[in-house]
Amino acid sequence: KRAFLPHEFHHTREPPRGMSSDDEFEAHSGAAACSPIEAGKVRKGGFLVIRGRPCKVLDCSKAQPGKHGSAKCHFTGIDLFTSKKMETVCPASAIMSQPDVSKQDFLLMGCNEDFLALMSTTGAVTRHDLRMPSNDALAAKIEDALQNCERGDALVTVMKAMGCEGVSDIKKATRSGAAASPCDNKKNGRKKK
Repeated sequence: KRAFLPHEFHHTREPPRGMSSDDEFEAHSGAAACSPIEAGKVRKGGFLVIRGRPCKVLDCSKAQPGKHGSAKCHFTGIDLFTSKKMETVCPASAIMSQPDVSKQDFLLMGCNEDFLALMSTTGAVTRHDLRMPSNDALAAKIEDALQNCERGDALVTVMKAMGCEGVSDIKKATRSGAAASPCDNKKNGRKKK
């Protein structure tokens, strides 16, 4: 017969330090919001977790196997929320994480102290919890839309991945609910130069 050690019994396990036995442990790493993918199958334009951050793959290259090793993949990506460039190198057979990315469009209603006022296209949901994006070009487009478009004439795309969310794009709303090109700087029928 095998002797069981105390830590092998569920009822004898002690909770981690600073936690009572009634507390639940929740991981907020975002790992549940990812799916596995082999490094050799990642393509340009796809999504990949690089150094713990969700990124869009800008470039990927694969070095052929050499005398002393397997094929290596080199990935260059841009963080979806901070726009920082990230790089990683790994074996082509390595299993990496691919973030599950979702997008939703909201009507831009205004801005109050760097927080955007958004409303769903159905009008059922309003949000005031998203900050102006840190990307200067996108922030400038949003400021331009706030000054030159009427309320609700611009659609912002909110991207969500690994528990983070932020504004990723802005475009002009059309009557049918579809989106057209970015806000065309019209106000009272005049074009702004």
